[in-house]
Amino acid sequence: MKILDWYILKRYLLTFAVMLLLFIPIGITVHLAEKIGKILENNVPFGEVMQYLLDFTIYFAHLLFPLFLFLSVIWFTSKLANNTEIVAFLSSGVSFSRFLRPYLIGGVIVALLSIVLGLYLAPNASKGFNNFKYKYLSGKKDTNNTNVLKQINDKDIIYVTSFDTKNNTGVNFTLEHFEAGKMTYKISASNIRYLEEDSVYILRNYFKRTIGENDDVLDIQRRKDTIFSFDLEDLTPESYIAETLRYGELVRFIDREEKRGSKHIGRYKLAKYQKWSLPVSVFILTIIAVAVSSRKRRGGMGVNLAFGICIAMIFVFFDKIFGTLASQSDFSPLLAVWFPNIIFGVLAIFLLRNAKR
Repeated sequence: MKILDWYILKRYLLTFAVMLLLFIPIGITVHLAEKIGKILENNVPFGEVMQYLLDFTIYFAHLLFPLFLFLSVIWFTSKLANNTEIVAFLSSGVSFSRFLRPYLIGGVIVALLSIVLGLYLAPNASKGFNNFKYKYLSGKKDTNNTNVLKQINDKDIIYVTSFDTKNNTGVNFTLEHFEAGKMTYKISASNIRYLEEDSVYILRNYFKRTIGENDDVLDIQRRKDTIFSFDLEDLTPESYIAETLRYGELVRFIDREEKRGSKHIGRYKLAKYQKWSLPVSVFILTIIAVAVSSRKRRGGMGVNLAFGICIAMIFVFFDKIFGTLASQSDFSPLLAVWFPNIIFGVLAIFLLRNAKR
């Protein structure tokens, strides 16, 4: 690599690191100021608070990774333009495409870091972050505990109208068992409760209909203690569970949930596709940032930053809107994840052509 490459690459990575070191402590301070009352009230051990803040840091950094990079590239490239360094580079015979090369090398480094974060570190941090929030801050898990309908294996389908995670109690429970495509028996109860110490389910107003060739067999009991093949998590699926799984675990989890007919499959696939779309957005936002800030403007760095912040806000808007569509409707998760990258990829090509002129 030549002097120009090292000069820009060092500025690229150093400014990005400084941007993270500036914004992450601010995010931690604001978050801690909001939660400190409950932390002190619950006498949370100091070690657990430090682990929570570390998890929050990784979670927060991964979530806003491309935006930190985007603003940092605009910042130092605008400084290069204001000092007429870019003019000097291009006047010496360096093409704009050649000038862009160290930015792309930096993008590769940051994208690899983003992949490591997304596949391995961020899931563990998300799990620790959410578990701490449930244990000490909110008092209840963020679960999908209403109208739970799920195929738990090839033969059994369960349904519960609602489930209270504090008491491990559900209302209007139903289990349907099938053999060779035909229902062989159906269990229903007005109330189901799980006893963790005994790993037993207690059913109130138990009713079982076993379907025979000629006559059905009925079993009615006021209380029935039994064991089922499904886990408690099947009745109370955590809404953030996909964020806490590493990539291999997430792929297997999605395959299992698809077979079970989970209504939250769109949300799970969204988390899977985001692990690969985020590194691509690093390159797209890098190109946009360079194209926007490589020219010296009358308003100086402030104009470039203002324009960059507007683009960043629009990117976040598109990402959140389409993410919500995919998780709450039948909108394709794959399209939801990649649509912002496609739109901003086209914008990057347009701005880059204008910048070369």
